[in-house]
Amino acid sequence: MKVAVLGAGSWGTTFAKVLADAGNNVTVWARREDLANDINNTHRNSDYLRGIPLPTNLSATSDMAEAVRGAKQIYLCVPSQTLRENLVTLAPHMQEGQIVISLMKGVEKKTGLRMTEVIAEELPIDPDLIAVASGPNLALEIAKEQPTAAVISSANLETAQTVALTASNAYFSCFVNTDVPGTEFGGVLKNLIAVAVGIVDGVGYGHNTKASIITRGLAEMTDFAVAYGAQPETLSGLAGLGDLIATCESPLSRNNTAGRLLGQGYTLHEVTKQMKQTAEGLSSVAPILTLARARDVTMPIVEQVSQVLAGTLDPRDIAPALTTDSELPQGERSLDDSQNRGRGVVWGSLKRAFDQLRNSPGSTPGD
Repeated sequence: MKVAVLGAGSWGTTFAKVLADAGNNVTVWARREDLANDINNTHRNSDYLRGIPLPTNLSATSDMAEAVRGAKQIYLCVPSQTLRENLVTLAPHMQEGQIVISLMKGVEKKTGLRMTEVIAEELPIDPDLIAVASGPNLALEIAKEQPTAAVISSANLETAQTVALTASNAYFSCFVNTDVPGTEFGGVLKNLIAVAVGIVDGVGYGHNTKASIITRGLAEMTDFAVAYGAQPETLSGLAGLGDLIATCESPLSRNNTAGRLLGQGYTLHEVTKQMKQTAEGLSSVAPILTLARARDVTMPIVEQVSQVLAGTLDPRDIAPALTTDSELPQGERSLDDSQNRGRGVVWGSLKRAFDQLRNSPGSTPGD
């Protein structure tokens, strides 16, 4: 089928390659005409994906209307803070029945909205035709066809399955769920924890510190996502833990790199200037903390990152107070903790199973 990818950065181009290798005819929209010409003439994206040959069933254009005309599915891969303005341009060219998929991992700064929420506001589209793709997806590794997996999420399971079938190929496997908030917030929140890991890496702290941040960071991610309607198990899957591990551990991660530069003493302005592509975690810290405070979710790691970004906390002082906001000993996974909204899942499942057995025909009290 014909599909379109809007955005010709490293991830947009990589996902276009994934779709082309799955047998689709893919048109990539590039903002710059010279980049579109480079892709068409050399079958390379020399600016963002150097050295990777692109399939012949992948082409590019700088005309958005041309890119989406006749496409059954439209994949969006632009910086999260420019999404809304790009959707305003896209809206007049939308056709009935087109599925729109977000490949972005950020929240809108002004509104705190997730990307699928922005899409629903700006496009004339049935909400059941909106999906998101997320997971441990470092662009260069996938472009090199190293095996990986992703999760496709939509409020409509049939939509998620359709997109998963379209994007799956020999090296890229897709799973599905209907937990859109969990899938999106997993992709957003792991960037913030990756910045924290990068900071302590830049300072020179070792694996113990980083492992502690990753583990407690996952707890913060789960608390936040569940407070906004997510299923806790989603944060233990590809869109949460899987993406968190990849982003925190790889030098290919833009958010990890940004954090490492901050840890080495560069200011936020200097880091932003050095980064050739957007590190979504840097722009997501403030809106996520605003959302967290609105639901009384405590996020000490993200708070510390915010202070480093503001220049009010020396990166070297971050670790001792990074993984807790209290000097008192805390239970690691206390079911009585009001912040622990999602961590009684296993116990809850066991209790339900017990209740079903107890109430089943033929059971007696004490069974």
